[in-house]
Amino acid sequence: MSTLTLPAKVYNNLQLKLVDKFLNSTLTGLNVKTQICGVTSRGFVQIAVSGEDESVAHRYLDEEVGLCPTDLNHIEKFSRIKGYVTALNRSKDEFYVDIGVFSPNIIDATIPLLHLQAQLSDGRKVALKKFVELFGLCENLPLSIKIFSIDRNKNYIEAKLSEKQLVQFRDWTSSLLDRLIILGASHDEVERALKMTGSNRDVVDILALGLFEHAVVCKLGTDAAGLIPKIGKKLRSATLSIFNPREILAFLGEAHLS
Repeated sequence: MSTLTLPAKVYNNLQLKLVDKFLNSTLTGLNVKTQICGVTSRGFVQIAVSGEDESVAHRYLDEEVGLCPTDLNHIEKFSRIKGYVTALNRSKDEFYVDIGVFSPNIIDATIPLLHLQAQLSDGRKVALKKFVELFGLCENLPLSIKIFSIDRNKNYIEAKLSEKQLVQFRDWTSSLLDRLIILGASHDEVERALKMTGSNRDVVDILALGLFEHAVVCKLGTDAAGLIPKIGKKLRSATLSIFNPREILAFLGEAHLS
C-alpha cells in the first residue's frame, strides 16, 4: 500500500466524497482500492492505494492528475508542478505558490516579481498588486509553474510560470472573453448556480482548473463583474475573481500576447 498526496484541495469535508467518486471513475478497470486518509494542513487530499494494480494506478495518477512532491528532496530543477496561489499579502516583491511540500516543513515556491515582469509584461516594471488585479490571481487559484532553482540548505524553491500557464493566459487574453474564476465549488454547484440565476444565458463554457476550481467563460460583451452579485449569493463559501482581457490589453498592450 502506498500513500499519495494529490495536487487537489478540498474546502469542506463534503467535497471528500466527490474526490472519492473522482478516483473510482479515474481508476476504473484497475484492480486497486483507494481510501482517503485525510487532508493536509493546507487542504491537499491524501489517499492510500492498494491492490494488484497499485503500481499502475500510482503511475497513472502521477501522469494524468499529478502528485504533490511533499518533500523538498523530491523537487527537481526545471520540473513542471501544479500549485495554488498563497500568501498574497506576504511580500510586494515575491509571489508564492503552494506546491504541497511539507517536509522538512511547509515550503512554498517563490516567484520573484522580476520573473513575473519578464513573463507577463515584457520586462516592464509592473507592481505585483497590479498583476494580481489584472489576472484575477487570488488565494487557491491553481497555477502551473516551472522550478527555476533549489537551495536545499535554505529550504528555498525559486520558480517561474510554466509555458503551459503562459499559453493559457495568452489564449484567455486573445479570446477577448471575460472569465469569472470560482474557487471552492464543484462543477455541479457552479452549473446549478448559473441556472438558478439565469446567468447560463451569458456563459459559453465552464472550464475545470481543478476539482473545485473553475473558470466560467462569458459570452462576448458579457461583463464577468456583473455576474458576481448573482453567483455570489448562491455560492457564498466560494471565492470569486475576474480575468478581464480588455483591461489586460489596455494596460499591457500587445506585448503580453507575444
